[in-house]
Parts: sequence; C-alpha cells; structure tokens
Amino acid sequence: MEWLIGLACSAGIAGAAYVKRSLSGSGFLAAVILGTVMYALASPVWFGSLIAFFVSSTLLSKWKKHKKEEAESGYEKTGRRDAGQVLANGGLGLLLCVANWAWPHSLWWYAFLGVMAAVTADTWATEIGGLSRKPPRSIKTGQRVPPGTSGGVSGLGMYASLAGGLFIGGAAWLLLAVPGQSAPDAAEPALRLAAWIGIAGLAGIIGSLVDSWIGATWQQMYCCDVCGREIEQARHCGRPAVRIRGRAGWNNDAVNIAGSLAGGASAVLLALAVGL
Repeated sequence: MEWLIGLACSAGIAGAAYVKRSLSGSGFLAAVILGTVMYALASPVWFGSLIAFFVSSTLLSKWKKHKKEEAESGYEKTGRRDAGQVLANGGLGLLLCVANWAWPHSLWWYAFLGVMAAVTADTWATEIGGLSRKPPRSIKTGQRVPPGTSGGVSGLGMYASLAGGLFIGGAAWLLLAVPGQSAPDAAEPALRLAAWIGIAGLAGIIGSLVDSWIGATWQQMYCCDVCGREIEQARHCGRPAVRIRGRAGWNNDAVNIAGSLAGGASAVLLALAVGL
C-alpha cells in the first residue's frame, strides 16, 4: 500500500510541476521514482522534507522570474528541472533513505536533514539572491562579478541561504505531527525543534558556501565570443562557447552534489558534537 500511496502522491505533485513547466519529461519521471521509493521505504518526515524543498524551490523559481532572466540566461540549467537536476538535488537523500531502511540509525536522518537543508539553501540563495540590487562578489576573490556568475555571493543570497536551511529544519519538525509518526532520532522532545532547526540552518549555509566555492574554482565555465559573457553553457548566442576554466566533469549537477555532500557531512558532525 505504501508504494501505491507514494506513487500517487509523487505523480500528483510532479504532474502539477510538469504542467507548470517546472519539470521536463525526464525530470517528471525521476521525481516520481524518487518520491515513490522514499515514501515506501521511509516515513512522512523524510518524504515531506523532500516535498518541502521541491515545492518551495519551484515556487521561488517562478517568483519575479522576469527580474532574474538576465542572470539566469548564463546558467547551464533552466528553471525547468531535468532528471539530472532532480537526482543532483534528491538522489543523495534517496541513498540515505535506503541506507536507513537497511541499517536503521539516527545519523542517517541527520545526514539527510543536512542534505535537504543544503540543496534548499543553495536554491533559495540562487532564486532570492538573483533579485539583489547590489552585484554579487566572487567567494574566491571578493571582487564584484556580474549577476549569475558561478561562485558569486551576495548579502541577500546569504540571508536566503540561511532561511532555506531553517525552513527545512522547521518543516521536518512540523511533519512529526502526522498521525502515527515517530521521530527518526532519540533527541529529547523539548530539544528536538532547536536541534533540527539549528543543525539544518548551519548545514544549509555550509553546503551552500561549498557549492559556491566549487562553482568559483572547479566548475566548467565558458566565454561567449558573441556577447563576451562568462557562462556555464557550452553554447550561447547560437554558437559554441570557449571553455576558459574549470575541471572536466564538474558541471552544475556535480557541483550541486558536492554541496549537498558537504551539508550532509556537516549535519552529522554537528549532531555528534552536541550528543544527538
């Protein structure tokens, strides 16, 4: 029965996103598979945290979209997520869910919480930070860079990143109110809210900053010989772009996975440090 419920819920949410052009065909299929397996093997807290990330990020991608068009024009991926983006943001979380199903331990949950906080923080930073009135600065050099530059950070984006992590921690805690739901850890109930929100907030910031740092150092970047912009795309203005820096294989999806790994690892270390 859990598989059928998971399939129905995942297909309904992903289907609505597909209709709104927030998911491509491959993204829809990946989201349905990911959500179905997570619902069947875990609990509403795990599945709901994933949905909280997906729904909030989808809505933000549509918010004031016309004001973010210039910055987004140089991104490798558009707001319509494909399978690669879905798996880059949720694939590691699914692996942690499977690991917890096979070998139950509370640290799997904290790793998952950190991963979800990191991908949410990074997405919120991108979507909200893109509206900043001040140009971002390179996390590597501190110099001002054009909006949309990989590795660029802004004050507004940092606040959004923190808010995204805190949001995931709070949403996960609220999901414990689902009837019949048990907590995935052994933390004292009186401390759980503060622990989850605090860990998610810090893990989100760490994951987002790691994402930005790798974006500024390792991510493949190109220069358009027509408009002269530094971009993530291999083609721009209808012509092949010239690769100017970065390591082979480090595209936007790989950078996102690395950031989520950092978020998950930091959440586990924080949980161990406070004795959870």
